[in-house]
Amino acid sequence: MINSPEKAATLSAENVTNQLRTLILNGSLGIGVQLKQEALAQQFGVSRIPVREALKRLEAEGLVTHAVHQGSVVASRSVDDLLETLDIRIGLESRALVLAIPHMTPAVFRKAETILARYDASDIPGEWSELNLEFHLCLYRPCGKNRLLSMIEHLVRSVDIHLRAHQSAAIGRKSSQKDHRVLLDACMAGNTERARKLLERHIAQTQEALQQTRQVQP
Repeated sequence: MINSPEKAATLSAENVTNQLRTLILNGSLGIGVQLKQEALAQQFGVSRIPVREALKRLEAEGLVTHAVHQGSVVASRSVDDLLETLDIRIGLESRALVLAIPHMTPAVFRKAETILARYDASDIPGEWSELNLEFHLCLYRPCGKNRLLSMIEHLVRSVDIHLRAHQSAAIGRKSSQKDHRVLLDACMAGNTERARKLLERHIAQTQEALQQTRQVQP
């Protein structure tokens, strides 16, 4: 069946949205980069209509903002906004972990240990964020709450580029891995309350590090 022009435009907008989102979240399009509709249309081989729609969608997600005299740009986020998002993450991720622990299996633990080993072996800062997210989602997936998992992944990815802009990628890497191993041990022991507290503290440490950046800002 031949797609109508309207449906084709919607599909194109979805594709452009997904590609732009990926470029923003992986840092290929840095904070403050201007997003010109005409150039993007040429890059993706589409008209300006799906590009315009994609920018609107990404603006709704908080990844793009409209700046005076610049048009659409990759959004920046304030420290207060990031701190609040981390608070939300604490709530969502703690709930996912508590629900997941009773359903964790030896296969889950083996996968988590493999991810941590890859993390230890990696010398590429760009990989650490992905491995960190992969580890946490590995622990949360047994909760079986797909919408909750999707919300967590979206929140983590939406703030990662901004956190990296405020902090050195190398800060806290060893500490983070130590936290991961202690958290995994608590999960393997089935100690739900200890695991929850460890996770909350793990994310709160990121908040504390972010707060410290205020001291060096003009």
